[in-house]
Amino acid sequence: MKRFFTRWFIMTIAAAVMVLLIPSMHAIGTPPILGIAAFALSLALVNAAVRPILNWVTQIFALPLSIVSLGLISLLLYLVVNWWCMRMASWISVSLFGVGVMVSGFFASIMGTIIMSIVSTVVNAVIRQ
Repeated sequence: MKRFFTRWFIMTIAAAVMVLLIPSMHAIGTPPILGIAAFALSLALVNAAVRPILNWVTQIFALPLSIVSLGLISLLLYLVVNWWCMRMASWISVSLFGVGVMVSGFFASIMGTIIMSIVSTVVNAVIRQ
């Protein structure tokens, strides 16, 4: 249970940095950190439940095209899966909890994914020391 709360805390920090750096993402909620924490929880649930299935299905369908395009199709499908997971987490957090983060646009979610991965790696390295 401690590991879950630690990972949720790290994702919340990463999501807060993402919302601060990307102008087209907005936290919804009276205290904005509540919306960001709900979004991080929803994103963790989507990543744990849905993302492995999506990655498996896209790899199966993209394999022939990926071989021909030297991996470009796989990269594009990976970006689409990231975008879809961010949008789904945004929708879940807003519809279930009434607070969350509004993700506007494909490129904003891709930049958000990159920022969240960098920040969570750094915070995870600092916490583990």
